[in-house]
Amino acid sequence: MIRIGTSGWRYPEWRDGFYRGVPQRRWLGHLAEHVDTVEINSSFYHPQPRTNYLKWVAETPPGTTFSVKGPKLVTHVKRLRDAEEPLRAFFDSLALGAKQGPVIWQLPPSLRFDRAALQDFLTLLPSGRHALEPRHESFRTDAYFDLLRAHNVAHVVSDAPTFPCIEAVTADFAYVRLHGHDELYISNYDDEQLDEWADKIRGWDRDTYVYFDNTMHGAAPYNALALAQRLGTPIRSHM
Repeated sequence: MIRIGTSGWRYPEWRDGFYRGVPQRRWLGHLAEHVDTVEINSSFYHPQPRTNYLKWVAETPPGTTFSVKGPKLVTHVKRLRDAEEPLRAFFDSLALGAKQGPVIWQLPPSLRFDRAALQDFLTLLPSGRHALEPRHESFRTDAYFDLLRAHNVAHVVSDAPTFPCIEAVTADFAYVRLHGHDELYISNYDDEQLDEWADKIRGWDRDTYVYFDNTMHGAAPYNALALAQRLGTPIRSHM
């Protein structure tokens, strides 16, 4: 099972391209008519009420999966420590039902690998699929990979020019975020780059979630469709 989509959907930059002629209230539904997974980013910045999650479920067709970004209160403010209460509040707010996919925990670039702190954090996570995106070179170590494998947590394979791309598969599923290879959040992925990512994903031979985060110039949805075509995953409708 390979799911390919975009990181977020509320981008004015897409208005004259992918969303041409589509009213803003229909943006999520329009995107979900073409890709089968979307990463929710707003949950990182502010707590989202259950009503928002229920609305997003209602706006998308059956078979849609949402990945959800964990709150920055946990990752950036508390830096994974003493996180019991914010974790409880976050998971209590989720109301995605059958459309719930992995939860992704994006770490700040200044956070170095600390085995004890990460071990404590991982033990707090409820059952379900979780993925961790570190942005510091110190995570390129077997101690980190072994810890994730022990908890069946996926290391996020990220492609970006400003933080390390650490390629490791540590769970029974894989998670990829493509932020733009040359310019962060901007660069379009060309045919050769998409071919390379398709080959890597085939080689992992497991459930995989892929999100294009090169959103600022509108490349993300088109790159998602192009990668899906290479991997033979269902495309809901053609552009």
